[in-house]
Amino acid sequence: MKDDIKKPSFLISLLTVIFLFVVIALQLIAVGEPDIHMTLVFSIVFTILVLMRSGIEWSKIEEGIMHGCKIATIPMLILMFIGMLIPALIASGTIPSLIYYGLQIINPSMFLLTTAVICAIAAICTGSSYTTGGTFGVAFMGISIGLGIPPALTAGAVITGAVIGDKISPLSDSTNLAAGVAETDLFSHIKSMMYTTTPAFIISLILYGIIGMKYDASSIDTTAVDAILTGISQNFKVTPLYALISLIPLITIVIMAVKKVSALMAMLIASIIAMVLAIITQGYSTIEMMSFMNYGFTIETGVADVNKLLNRGGIQSMMWTVSLGYLGLSYGGILEKTGIMESLLEKMSSLTKNARNLIITHIISSAIVNLIAASQYVAIIIPGRLYLPAYKKLGIRGDVASRTSEDSGTVLSPLVPWGLCGVFFTGTLGVSTMEYLPYAFLCYLTPMIAIIYAITGKFIWYEKNNTEKERMQNV
Repeated sequence: MKDDIKKPSFLISLLTVIFLFVVIALQLIAVGEPDIHMTLVFSIVFTILVLMRSGIEWSKIEEGIMHGCKIATIPMLILMFIGMLIPALIASGTIPSLIYYGLQIINPSMFLLTTAVICAIAAICTGSSYTTGGTFGVAFMGISIGLGIPPALTAGAVITGAVIGDKISPLSDSTNLAAGVAETDLFSHIKSMMYTTTPAFIISLILYGIIGMKYDASSIDTTAVDAILTGISQNFKVTPLYALISLIPLITIVIMAVKKVSALMAMLIASIIAMVLAIITQGYSTIEMMSFMNYGFTIETGVADVNKLLNRGGIQSMMWTVSLGYLGLSYGGILEKTGIMESLLEKMSSLTKNARNLIITHIISSAIVNLIAASQYVAIIIPGRLYLPAYKKLGIRGDVASRTSEDSGTVLSPLVPWGLCGVFFTGTLGVSTMEYLPYAFLCYLTPMIAIIYAITGKFIWYEKNNTEKERMQNV
């Protein structure tokens, strides 16, 4: 029987990954910003040539490409539907109303903290950081401009809230996936995550509160805010009654999330409802709405800031991000299916002789997989399954293994410029990954806390009657 599971050597595997980072580094030195699309194309070509030279058949490489594209399809469709939803929410008055009243209600010094908390609540209710970023996140980005708060700071707060909500929501796909991979109960998994996620979120809120103290009423350009309020009120019906009606699409998304309706269906239905509201309440025609939802909302209000806030969205605006997602996942699929990723991780599996080394190795492995596979799902699945036997051998409970998968695989994903989460938040919030990275505090505080627990042995739980616990802890 033909051996179809031949894997490249560790050195060959390492070479393919090093090539990616060398190309990125050279571009950073030369032009200051890498062209991620072409970087991935060159990396894919280089990897294919090296693999075929090593005896890996094209059919296996092609299987990896198809596998990556399959993983990318649903998230990329969601991304396109969010691109369709955003202009519908603008035209229906949802986002203009949130901006209009947000500018009048939210205190600048409390804005970042408020943003993180509201996005966390929204993500817990919907189970989706994508939905939260594409709705509340877009509104908060608009409000921040009027309050004089840098967009990168706001994006960091949006992501912190969206990620924690997604991470601990029982409705979240990544939460359910991590529990399944580690063969543990969902709610035991969520309870376990509270020990790392809660302190990380509290510290994040404290940092946002401290940073927010520099922004007060004096930081607001009242002339600009008045112009924004006037521009919105003159072009949209934002009286309290219309504002409440405009919230129907968001309420619909929450209800469908609670009922576990698929994200694709939720986005589509919410988009249609928002489109109908825009036609009935704001006076747009069906033809105009079709154009907005495809190419993005456009309006000339006479106020440059309002135009900048509202002229956005559309399916076509997401194509840059969608193409990057497919390239990133194709690259990751090749590495996964041809055995490159497994070859790399196997070298790290020798570092799992005790709980401290195992958890730290798991976190580092998930970070590496996030970088090379561009997918939080792959970063949860592969290291999670690879190291699960080691957790069992040491008698460590499954909810510690599942927690570690999320403390690394899930939260680090938004920090990868070519990863699914990274490209989504960049495309939706209009701020590059490198700009918001320093302010997405939760994303790197969580793995840091997990590492501290691993070193100190705190909150590392063992199965009852485990005879190997003391012996392995002292190795």
